[in-house]
Amino acid sequence: MFDRGEKTPQPQKPVELHFTRTNGPVDDAIDRLMARVGGIVHPDIVREIILASLKAGQENAGRMDLKLMNVSMKEMRFTAKVFGPYRQVRKVTVFGSARVRPEAPLYQMAKALGRKLAEAGFMVITGGGPGIMQATNEGAGPEHSFGVNIRLPFEQKPNPVLIGNPRHITYKYFFNRKVAFLKEAHAVVLFPGGFGTLDEAMESITLLQTGKRYPMPLILIDTPDGTYWERLLGFLEHELSAHGYISPDDFGLIERVTRPEDAVSRIRHFYSRYHSLRYVGEQLVIRLATPLTDADRQRLEETFAGILVPGGGMRLSGALDEEVTETDLIDLPRLVVDFNNRDFGRLRQLVDAINAC
Repeated sequence: MFDRGEKTPQPQKPVELHFTRTNGPVDDAIDRLMARVGGIVHPDIVREIILASLKAGQENAGRMDLKLMNVSMKEMRFTAKVFGPYRQVRKVTVFGSARVRPEAPLYQMAKALGRKLAEAGFMVITGGGPGIMQATNEGAGPEHSFGVNIRLPFEQKPNPVLIGNPRHITYKYFFNRKVAFLKEAHAVVLFPGGFGTLDEAMESITLLQTGKRYPMPLILIDTPDGTYWERLLGFLEHELSAHGYISPDDFGLIERVTRPEDAVSRIRHFYSRYHSLRYVGEQLVIRLATPLTDADRQRLEETFAGILVPGGGMRLSGALDEEVTETDLIDLPRLVVDFNNRDFGRLRQLVDAINAC
């Protein structure tokens, strides 16, 4: 522990720091600091965060980079704090235009979607502003709503549903806000919108296509006579897929509906047997709400042989040794897959096939 009268020694020259425990007195000082603060659950990670801050302070003579790192860390910390108590509740992120008026059909659809999601046990995450965001929050109600707002000189003020709501966060940086939107979501629903909505749509598809985000429903919704998503999908097919820029299987990552109840139904079906997944070493472990039979496993292995590593397969299992700390999931049955870490469109189709067994 630190002694009240102890003075911190001032080094004559910067100490060269490493993330390995080779920093001598600096490592000891960090250990003492964490012990004095108390309550540090994962000291190995916190130690590296402290070291990263110290190294950044040594390496950046200007203030701008340090200010960006500082604000980003603060925003990510607060995001984890706000969402942490709701980890066990599935959430749906809803994107769409801030400029849709309450009398518009899309507004009423978004309001109905929020209400139906809340009735089905989901919480909603929106950008916290007007238009589609406000409609979704109105439908879900404040107790089922999160708002992740962005500080802008125009347009984006908290909507009335979220004023004073403890689940409302305002971000300085778009990239931190995007992390919250997609890290915390178990599904994404996209209404028509402007540049921001298209940016969020492409970001969501990219993360799913590249496997940087685990599979989840990505649903495009419009009025029955709307052409917004129809034209965008036509562009993707005729310009991207036709030229080989994307795979035809990538379209399996996207679903399109024209009714709020259909969006909710698709999301609920996605989680009817599939629960979640994680990687354990080189193996993909799919957790299931209900078990598969060995006949199911064999059929899936044959149908999806193309996504397996050479000589790989699928096997039924309980929790692996590496999963024993996840006590809330330990009793779920597993399907362990020797996945090639490439065909994520087909992986989404595997999830659909698991749910159909």
